[in-house]
Amino acid sequence: MIDFTFTEEQEMFRKAAREFAETQVAPHVEEMEKTGEVSDAVVKALGEAEMMAITIPEEYGGLGLGYTERLIAVEEISRVSVATGMMLQVFALGIEPIVKFGSEELKKKYLPGLAKGEILSTTAVTEATGGSDPTGIRSSYKKEGDNFILNGRKCFITNSHIADTITVLAKDEDNPKAFCAFVLDKDMEGWKATHKEHKVGMRGCNTGELAFENCVVPASQLLGEEGKGLRVTMAAIGDVGRGGMVGVALGLQAACLEESIKFANERILYGKPIAALQTIQNKLADMKIDLEAGTLLGYRAAAMQDKGGRSSNEFAVAKYYTTEACQRAAKMAVDIHGGYGCMEEYAVSRYMRDSYVVGPSAGTSDIMKVIIGRWVLS
Repeated sequence: MIDFTFTEEQEMFRKAAREFAETQVAPHVEEMEKTGEVSDAVVKALGEAEMMAITIPEEYGGLGLGYTERLIAVEEISRVSVATGMMLQVFALGIEPIVKFGSEELKKKYLPGLAKGEILSTTAVTEATGGSDPTGIRSSYKKEGDNFILNGRKCFITNSHIADTITVLAKDEDNPKAFCAFVLDKDMEGWKATHKEHKVGMRGCNTGELAFENCVVPASQLLGEEGKGLRVTMAAIGDVGRGGMVGVALGLQAACLEESIKFANERILYGKPIAALQTIQNKLADMKIDLEAGTLLGYRAAAMQDKGGRSSNEFAVAKYYTTEACQRAAKMAVDIHGGYGCMEEYAVSRYMRDSYVVGPSAGTSDIMKVIIGRWVLS
């Protein structure tokens, strides 16, 4: 028998996450849209509400919860602010390699502060020459005594200018088949945030470039085994990055549907609400079907993870479906709003812009199909 219901504790967590999003995040959405900056007040609230502690083990100050609870939190927050949901999901992406591959010294050094939201994290893999294919990156390291010397540039990094610590992937400059993953502190000499991107959507989520020039990284900052860093970062992206984007996409779909229902019931045409028109009902039905299907795909994958299995392939399926569906939902929401959908004071115009940023994050739809195709053929 397959149980599709949440536990009582998970239902309580969802209610708490929704209340948090509506009371602590929603009041700052307009400000973030105008400035294009992450709200300090929102970040502080996330830490105080322990939204950053979800997957961190209890012995390091975290809640010790699972992937299901993380998906719930990201979905509920994204329903109010896709930008904040994205920031939180990449924060968790930066934590995962420390939890799974960090030494006890690194866990004690970083996890308590991350759990409280006192320090922020991210992961830096993507470069102009390698993102979907991380083996194409050019950032390199060489070992000198007890240190690694890191050089290179990273692009499209979420939380680039606000992160205090990052997980960085680089290759051995003498052996292009060997990779290492490191945890870097912001105060390490030779690391700086450079260009800040101005995206069409997710304006309240910081994205930019990072540069490393002869950055000295102590060997104690290594994650996992030397030369096997590709496994460290790809496991995090497959299990956490894709799963987080499922949450972002589901939250955006829910928001599109809710705003469309409200508008359809209030907008009068031919003497009655447009909700009475079959063409509008069809769009709402399509949005609901996509949301229900994506929810089942996403939470199935999260449940598999929580039971101790790997579900990166299942998350690839859910990520593909939900990120494509959120673009469909955003377009239908704008269509339902008609001319009003093109006006910035209506949230659906933001949803449309946000939906186009959700798509390529943590792997484009085309790459998801490649992963799924390999899975099928295996």
